[in-house]
Amino acid sequence: MTPEKLRQIYGDASPHAAAKVITTFDRHCRSFIDHATLLILATSDGTNLDVSPKGDPAGFVKVESDTTLLIPDRPGNNRIDGLMNILAHPQVALLFLIPSVDETLRVNGRAEITDDPQVCAQFQIKGRSPKTVTRITAGEIFTHCGKAPLRAGLWKPDSWPSERPVATLYEMVRDHSEIEVASTSQDYTEQRYRDTLY
Repeated sequence: MTPEKLRQIYGDASPHAAAKVITTFDRHCRSFIDHATLLILATSDGTNLDVSPKGDPAGFVKVESDTTLLIPDRPGNNRIDGLMNILAHPQVALLFLIPSVDETLRVNGRAEITDDPQVCAQFQIKGRSPKTVTRITAGEIFTHCGKAPLRAGLWKPDSWPSERPVATLYEMVRDHSEIEVASTSQDYTEQRYRDTLY
């Protein structure tokens, strides 16, 4: 496959799609980011790729300036794959999601990590600051149509499974790592989430 062959198959982008990329956070972008409760962060070490979800109450990402965002890093499993990738290769991509809104907001840019106490303190929850905050300097910003979430029924509860369709987290962890875990029950998983959320 070649770029020319792909373009022949798909045709040209619509005029709106081709012209919608901006480089600063206007009022629409700021509103979208302010209401987003989940973002997906894509990072690379220059060879391999990682994608990580980041979520908090609406407004958890701060627009620092017309071109920069601040994203807190909350407690996790300490693999810090994305953070290590940023140190090696700062190019990143973000996808912002708002529950009930089918459209998404995409941001491509460069990332840097700070542990400045004054910056981290801006993101305290329950008296705890994140250990680090990631600053993104945007290069491209654009909205993405809602066809994929619509096709997936992402925000349509009547299309959701009535019961959990996959194994619990700790059952999968046990089987993948071959290391015993304290419990594989969903109740245990949910209690661990509650105990370590912040």
